Amino acid sequence: MSGGTNGGGLVNSGFANSTGLERLEGAFTGRKSQGRKALVIYLMAGDPTVEFTISLVPRIAEAGADVVELGFPFSDPIADGPVIQAAGNRALRHFSGLDDYLAMVARIRKATPVPLVLMTHYNPIFRYGEEAFLQSAAKAGLDGAILPDLPVDEAEDWTALARANGVAPVMLEAPNTDDAHARRIAERSAGFIYMVSLKGVTGTDVGMGENLAGRVERFRAMGTATPLAVGFGISTPEQAKRIGALCDGVIVGTGIINRITAAPNTGAAINAAVDYVAELRAALDQPA
Repeated sequence: MSGGTNGGGLVNSGFANSTGLERLEGAFTGRKSQGRKALVIYLMAGDPTVEFTISLVPRIAEAGADVVELGFPFSDPIADGPVIQAAGNRALRHFSGLDDYLAMVARIRKATPVPLVLMTHYNPIFRYGEEAFLQSAAKAGLDGAILPDLPVDEAEDWTALARANGVAPVMLEAPNTDDAHARRIAERSAGFIYMVSLKGVTGTDVGMGENLAGRVERFRAMGTATPLAVGFGISTPEQAKRIGALCDGVIVGTGIINRITAAPNTGAAINAAVDYVAELRAALDQPA
């Protein structure tokens, strides 16, 4: 994987023709081969508008984002902090359903090869139909999916279907995940394992990194080759660098949404988001 002028995760033409699962894994292995950490940026799709999201994603990829999570707004989120909840409430009116979301993904995919990952809850997928959704998602160019309310014990069918359709099923691991469940997560997750840095919701940093080093070592001892990315509570370049030293990549969401929301207009919001991603990228690329 080759970088852009600002260290972005732009890819070669062969990579662009890979399956979504392969693109997502390649984003991490490409950075690892450079001795660098992957940067995953979370955006609430449709906040403030769908056109804004479509315009922003290629720009933050050029600035250094290796993977972009695109949240599909849900009326009753379970792990979102107040900033992401508010963004979801603003975005809800822009989507009548997952087909609108996938149409947006297809437009973004035409503009950039950066891996795109859905984050939403299980209910919209269940109502759509798991296999029907995954087929539509793969056609649109979605690379992975994160369903935080789908327990790993109940995810066997989902993860198998996702893999079969070339979409990476990304599972979450938490500070209180026991060894047995961690092993199931390692077996069923693809693309990367989403390690939650704290007990709580997004946007807080209380207890961030709790027992993280030991949890990373647990996965390593299991022999999993799936990349480990840490999210929740990471908002500053310093935090990104510190947490990134322990894992394969970091996930940042609330910080970028705060900057988008605070901007006086959409042009300023794009510039603020791009500058922020560039700062995070620079911090992650600093020598240890």
